[in-house]
Amino acid sequence: MRKNDISILITNFNKSYFLKKTINSCLKQNFKSKEILVFDDCSTDNSIEILEKFKKIKLIKNKSKKYKSSPLNQIYGIIELFKKSKGKIIFLLDGDDQFKKNKIQIIFNEFRKKKRLNFLQDKPYLSEKKKYMLLKKRSHLFSIWPRFYPTSCMVLKRSFFEKFLKYIEKNKFPNLEIDARLAMYSYLKKDFFLLKKSLTTYNYDEYGITSNYKKYTINWWKKRNEAFDYLKMLNKKMNKDYKTGPDFYLTKFINFFI
Repeated sequence: MRKNDISILITNFNKSYFLKKTINSCLKQNFKSKEILVFDDCSTDNSIEILEKFKKIKLIKNKSKKYKSSPLNQIYGIIELFKKSKGKIIFLLDGDDQFKKNKIQIIFNEFRKKKRLNFLQDKPYLSEKKKYMLLKKRSHLFSIWPRFYPTSCMVLKRSFFEKFLKYIEKNKFPNLEIDARLAMYSYLKKDFFLLKKSLTTYNYDEYGITSNYKKYTINWWKKRNEAFDYLKMLNKKMNKDYKTGPDFYLTKFINFFI
């Protein structure tokens, strides 16, 4: 192992309730060759106060929101962290999730065994109380790409992320999170691996989404619509042969009315 084989990129906005546990879950990993970088996106709670107590992290404090869209702000934060990182393997983590014991070592071993592996997902660990909410939140998944999990379950090689950045469209598709973009990119590249182990604790922040069912449903279809548009863009730029199906036309039809 060399210095900073691994970079952990954490994005945070008002997750002070979880933040200490999140950072400690990284610091307590038995893998020594790692760096932890945190991007705080203008938090209005006491996140900064908590983060500044950790001397072993690199903290970037954003002074003003770049976009009105939360997904675009998250993408911006991850890119800024990536620019300052040095690791050859990149772990993504949201400010309210945690790594389980030995996650980094287990996944590092997978990359070492599978030399051609570029993109890996582990399974999120959820309490029974959270499972229904996760299924509801992730219900915009399509059958056209492989099953994927939240951002905090995604690990990728630096070289893979550098190539992905050419297609990320960081100023477009305001409802589309980075996990969906990565899933579609990896699908078209046929370059992904699902590790059937639960190595990430996924905390569902009930204050982070709306309880208004009508508004939620509209946003759900908007996200699907953007996902198909993004997939079409990828398909064209990467010269792939993905063909649209009935799901695509249904989504376009419904979005015409909302």
